[in-house]
Amino acid sequence: MTKAEVITKISDKTGIQKDDVTQTIEAFFKVVKDSMSEGENIYVRGFGSFINKKRAKKIARNISKNTAIVIDEHYVPAFKPSKVFIDKIKNSQRVKEVALQD
Repeated sequence: MTKAEVITKISDKTGIQKDDVTQTIEAFFKVVKDSMSEGENIYVRGFGSFINKKRAKKIARNISKNTAIVIDEHYVPAFKPSKVFIDKIKNSQRVKEVALQD
């Protein structure tokens, strides 16, 4: 599902104009990105957490040149779904049907 499809679905379910839903969704993503870039994690009860995950310093290899490079400690954004969210997916009959088709 694309962002446009999500916007359409929210607009249909709530009766709010698509332009207003688009502005709200864009504002939400901006707040998430800005907050996480400032080191804050975001917790949405019943949905999950947007967190900054720490990656340790490591030595990697450039196999084409056969040299070692150092990758410094850094942070990457991650999403951790809540238990409620995980349980909903685990118990979803539709997800099970799609998985069987693959």
